[in-house]
Amino acid sequence: MATLKLYGEPGWGSVIIEAQLAWYDMPFDLEPVGDLFSDPEARSRLERINPLGQVPTMVLPDGSVMTESAAMTFWLAEQTGSTDLVPEPGSALRARFLRWLIFITSNIYPTYTYADLPSRFVPQEDARDGFAAAVGDYAKRLYGQLAEEASAPWFFADRFSALDIYICTLTHWRPGRRWFRENTPGLTAIMQATKALPKLAPVWNRNFPDS
Repeated sequence: MATLKLYGEPGWGSVIIEAQLAWYDMPFDLEPVGDLFSDPEARSRLERINPLGQVPTMVLPDGSVMTESAAMTFWLAEQTGSTDLVPEPGSALRARFLRWLIFITSNIYPTYTYADLPSRFVPQEDARDGFAAAVGDYAKRLYGQLAEEASAPWFFADRFSALDIYICTLTHWRPGRRWFRENTPGLTAIMQATKALPKLAPVWNRNFPDS
C-alpha cells in the first residue's frame, strides 16, 4: 500500500506538517527537495509536482497532490478523526482557531515567500534591500497582532493546538529568536513549551539542531 509522501527540507515550512504527522503517529516518507532558492534543478523537480515550487507539498496515498499547510492541517485531523490539533466544529475555540490559522498562513507566512529571495519579485537590484526591509517591518507588525491574542503556555492557554506548532516553527525564522524574545515573549513561551513536548522533540531536533 502506498504511503503518504511529504516533500520538504530541514528547517523549512514542511516542519509544520512533519510535526503534525509525528503527533498523529501517521506513517509517511520524507522526500528532501534541496535548496529551492539556490538550486534551479531542485525547484524544477518540485514544480513538476507543485507548480508553485513550495513546501510543504504532500502526495497522498492515492497519488493526488495536496498543497497549502492549512488545508493539510484540516485533512490530517479528518483522516485521524482527532481533535487534538484542530478544535471540533461547534466548540468554543473553533472560530478563533480558524481566524488565527488563516491569519498566519495568509498574512504572516507570505512575508517569507516575498522576502526570502526578493529578486523573484523585484527586478531592480537596487530596490531589493528596501523591499525586503519593508516586508520585514510589516511581518513584525503582524507578529505583534498575533502576540496580543496569544495566551501561555499555549495560544489557547491550556489547550494545545496546531497554532502552537506553527508558532514554534515561525519563531525560529526572521526576525530572529532575540527579537521574538524581546518583543513577543508570549510567542517565545509557546515555542519553548512546544519544543518541550517529548512526542515532537525528534522533529524539532532534526529541523533546528542548532537552536
